Amino acid sequence: MRRFGIDFSEDRFYALGGIPSDKIIQMLADEVNMSLDVAAVTQEKEQAFLDSMHLLVEIEAITSIVRENKGKFPMAVASGGFRDIVVKQVAHIGLEGWFDTIVTAEDTTRHKPEPDVFLEAARRLGTAPAHCRVYEDSDLGIEAARRAGMQWVDVRTLHRPRRITA
Repeated sequence: MRRFGIDFSEDRFYALGGIPSDKIIQMLADEVNMSLDVAAVTQEKEQAFLDSMHLLVEIEAITSIVRENKGKFPMAVASGGFRDIVVKQVAHIGLEGWFDTIVTAEDTTRHKPEPDVFLEAARRLGTAPAHCRVYEDSDLGIEAARRAGMQWVDVRTLHRPRRITA
């Protein structure tokens, strides 16, 4: 966003966790009354992420829960990210095929903090929301889990992402 003269601090980046990139880019452009080719900027942002995916590491405290519970409980990934990126992330950390379903930004019209992504995951799993536990890394995601009537765990208590800025 810096290239377009739009301020987008790291703190705000994390505060908007769970919102699809295209929605964030449109919001930031709207805030400064700028017209952007949102699809092109989104594609550029997602490609930059893919180019850096080799830096992505699993959060052992969470992936161990997945490995310990495969086949015991239905499990899903419910993300505000785009399907192709989310699927590549899951594969990169060695969990391809471990989930019963993957729900992404394309699967719902409303996004975090709305509960839709989590409710869709529960629906696909055939599980009541009250019997679901969400492992979440953003305030908006925790709010979405709360609104869905699900239990939640703030994974930031187990892992803090490396900061780019001080």
